[in-house]
Amino acid sequence: MVEIFVRQPTGEILLAILLPVCLIDTLMSSLLLLAMNFHLMGPLAVKASQTETWSLAMEGQTRWLTNQLGQAAESTLFTAYVQMEVLEKSWVPSSFSNPTLPPSLRDLIAISLTTVCAAKHNRSFNCSCLPGHGWNASICLHHDPCHRLNFHPCNYIIFHHPNIGYCQLLPPVPGNLNLNPALPSPGSTLTLAMLLSHEATQLSWYLQPVRKQTPEMLQPGTQVYLSAEHDRVVLTITNVSIDWAGRYACRFVSRGFSWELHQLVKVPLQANDVLRHPRELSVSCNAFSGFQLRCCFPSINLSYAASWSPQYLPNTTALLSRTPGTQCLTLIVPSCPENDTKYTCKVQSPGLDPVSIPISISIIRDQDTTCPQDSLGGDWNVTKAGYVAQIPCPMNRIGMIERHCGAKGVWGPINSSCTDVKLVAMFHRAQLLLAGQGEPKRKVPQLMTQLRKHVAAVSSPSDLLALLDTVKILAQVVTRARIELNCKTLEDFLKATNDLLELDPNSIWAPAQAQVPSVSSAILQAVESLGQSLHPNDHPFYLTLPNVQLQTELLEPMTPEDYSVSFSTHPPLRAKISRHALAELAWKTGHVSITSMVLNKLGHILPMNYGQGLRDLLYAPPGLVLSSSIKDDNQTVTKVEIIMDFGGTEGIPTCVFWDHNLFQGAGAWSKEGCETRMGDTSSTTQCICLHLTSFSILMSPHSVPDNWTLTLLTHVGLGASILALLLCLGVYRIVWRAVVRNKISYFRHVALLNVVLCLLAADTSFLGTSLLSLGPNSSFCLPVTFLCHFFYLAAFFWMLAQALVLGHQLLFVFHQLSKRYVLPIMFVLGYLCPLGFAGTTLGVYLPQGKYVREDTCWLDGKGGAIYTFVGPVLVIVGVNGLVLAMAVVKLLRPSLSEGPQIEKQQALLGVIKALFILMPIFGLTWVLGLAILKDRGNKFSHYLFTVLNTSQGIFILFFGCLMDKKVHEALLKHFCCIPAVSTVSLQATNGMSDLECSK
Repeated sequence: MVEIFVRQPTGEILLAILLPVCLIDTLMSSLLLLAMNFHLMGPLAVKASQTETWSLAMEGQTRWLTNQLGQAAESTLFTAYVQMEVLEKSWVPSSFSNPTLPPSLRDLIAISLTTVCAAKHNRSFNCSCLPGHGWNASICLHHDPCHRLNFHPCNYIIFHHPNIGYCQLLPPVPGNLNLNPALPSPGSTLTLAMLLSHEATQLSWYLQPVRKQTPEMLQPGTQVYLSAEHDRVVLTITNVSIDWAGRYACRFVSRGFSWELHQLVKVPLQANDVLRHPRELSVSCNAFSGFQLRCCFPSINLSYAASWSPQYLPNTTALLSRTPGTQCLTLIVPSCPENDTKYTCKVQSPGLDPVSIPISISIIRDQDTTCPQDSLGGDWNVTKAGYVAQIPCPMNRIGMIERHCGAKGVWGPINSSCTDVKLVAMFHRAQLLLAGQGEPKRKVPQLMTQLRKHVAAVSSPSDLLALLDTVKILAQVVTRARIELNCKTLEDFLKATNDLLELDPNSIWAPAQAQVPSVSSAILQAVESLGQSLHPNDHPFYLTLPNVQLQTELLEPMTPEDYSVSFSTHPPLRAKISRHALAELAWKTGHVSITSMVLNKLGHILPMNYGQGLRDLLYAPPGLVLSSSIKDDNQTVTKVEIIMDFGGTEGIPTCVFWDHNLFQGAGAWSKEGCETRMGDTSSTTQCICLHLTSFSILMSPHSVPDNWTLTLLTHVGLGASILALLLCLGVYRIVWRAVVRNKISYFRHVALLNVVLCLLAADTSFLGTSLLSLGPNSSFCLPVTFLCHFFYLAAFFWMLAQALVLGHQLLFVFHQLSKRYVLPIMFVLGYLCPLGFAGTTLGVYLPQGKYVREDTCWLDGKGGAIYTFVGPVLVIVGVNGLVLAMAVVKLLRPSLSEGPQIEKQQALLGVIKALFILMPIFGLTWVLGLAILKDRGNKFSHYLFTVLNTSQGIFILFFGCLMDKKVHEALLKHFCCIPAVSTVSLQATNGMSDLECSK
């Protein structure tokens, strides 16, 4: 191919010819004449009054004869580049399709325009192609596009020199874009498949959502998946929603040109996209002043029509209002409905499935229980019992303020989910970025820059949760995309973290943590992840803030010294990694980066959860948390020895790290892999840990007692108690009929027998878990904990039943108790009540991960589950104490008229004696248990509690069973075969009976 440029001095016309060499002589004269006569082509006549300059490129087709070969006439396509000045804006491209050519150009049978360029003031040219033509991919690569968005195809090009390129005729499209399904439903999977007929390179996907004016690049994420074969490229999007509706584009290079194929995807609205207010409403017709119902849906490019039904309601008015990004349809009902009515807001776009949102209206009748009108925290109208009243959030906040009306017509607490609009929008952008919509390397720094401004807008726990969720998602995006942050972006994030730690822990952090227990652990994990994502070129980097201090360093493999870092904290903190530990690293890239960060006040925000081995002490919240990380070739090193010195320690220190996996993701302090030593001075503590994470030091004023001794005492005591309880059951089997001759004795021994059964079951379960070393992770630990809780409680409730029977006989002397009524009441009190406590505790604390202790199969003391046992026990001990006091008063001042019969009196004395001996023992046991919960460092309390608690079966055998006179008499009768005529005769012949027994 030969390129020839011809310039005509008078017309500023440049002619470029690209054609085979053999045709040059044949067509030269025709093309020159064509260029000289362009001024005759109608609308292109030059007018001096206009100043706009255009450059035009065209292609033509000429017919020539090869007379020498005697062949028929043929047509040959060639491209000519003609540069001219068009000083008139009224020209139209169609003038070049079939212009009237002079006779001298009879061999030129067609001419068409391909390229239009506009000259700019900076002497550059913005050039574009007309339909059917395009820029070669090499030209696109070496010239700037007019629009700098990566999404925009190569349609417009800027040329900075007079040698302007031209568009070429496009070949057939080398691909086909298919959509499946044609109309995806919300929650389904969307598939876009590109079928290629030629080899393609530089393929990328874009989406211009219906809610946005600018397109977004699609990359692999939690919802976006890309796959490619030699002739098929597939884009898959899972869990489709309205966020994934819009115009999809696939860009690629094939056959020397850049291509862009489009597909429009529509997704119907789903119920979650439509907000209704209220969800339900109860109205009183007696004080009716009208009500309004509202449903709001996104304001997007698709046209949605909304309507309310039923449509026959009289005097109702529907009004449509628009706000940025949202449009709402409000139904105004001025008159009270006759009956309960369900209103439905229907939202639909042509060709899409409709969405129906119901709102139930309940009429308050005269006999209905209601909550009165109230102005606490808002304008609460009269509400029917059992319903939830709702009021909208203030301006620029999203959510709802709710208040439940109780069954008895009492208002419940106010619950607000109102969240700042900008925080919700930022969280939504972060979600889409994680899903795969957008470029993480470009958008993460933008969001990081906005973080500090949004921290200042946090005014409620819901705001904090939204912001922390955004930070957590950004950390996931950075980790997933392996983004390396620059120092400016990291500094923006750390400043926002510093402001986060300044938020009020009581009014902001504590309520947020009550809703999401893992929130503070998650933010620590995000800070750890983002803190070690600094680009290697930005090392070293130092930042000192009130609550955050960061130091990074890039080490070479031949570093002869230890790595050490110190922080100007109070108390001072130092960390060191020996050069021998560093030498064991892989050094894949020839260097490693070490990041050390200290966080202040975070220890007070983290939940005081303790892992195995830390549950026997109470600790003060740690003030400083040290986070260290090592990265080698973008891989995080987790196992390396680190030595830390914590200064200003008082009390007994314990080196710990924060384990994010404990307590079902809520995290806890653990001491696994850490050793505590005394520092260089008496006021410092040295922690040596074999792994890297977030470290701190826990301080306790007391030490833990010898666990081995306590374990031995527990095993021996429980074994003896179980044998005593079995012996007690054997005694009852022998003497039962002899000791239950009157109702008082019957009720007493029934209660004592059930106490024995409950303690036997509980002690056996507890001893079994201890002997088998069943840890909290065992599948048997949870049921054993529940059974121990239930049976120990049941034992105390049966003792309460026994005391209540005694109290009744002391207060109502002449009132005879009936077995028919008393026994069912005793069984309900003895078994159903403890079952209710145990079941409720399981249902409340198990989902929170605070039911079972970390170190043994018993109720968790930190989360509060243990108090569902200790509380009822202490109440029962108190009630039984009152009954005993009343019994003592009665016995000291007896009334002859009210005195019971001699047999009853002896039975009552037996009950009083047993309770008087046993109850202080049982009460003292659990009072000591409560004391240990408050002060776990008292060594004597631990031993006394263990001895008394494991010896309850022995006390019951001796003081509740064998020391009873009737039991004693029945046993003598059974083993010595001596009939006892009466109690008096037994006492009279007691010595003889003993003598005969000894024989």
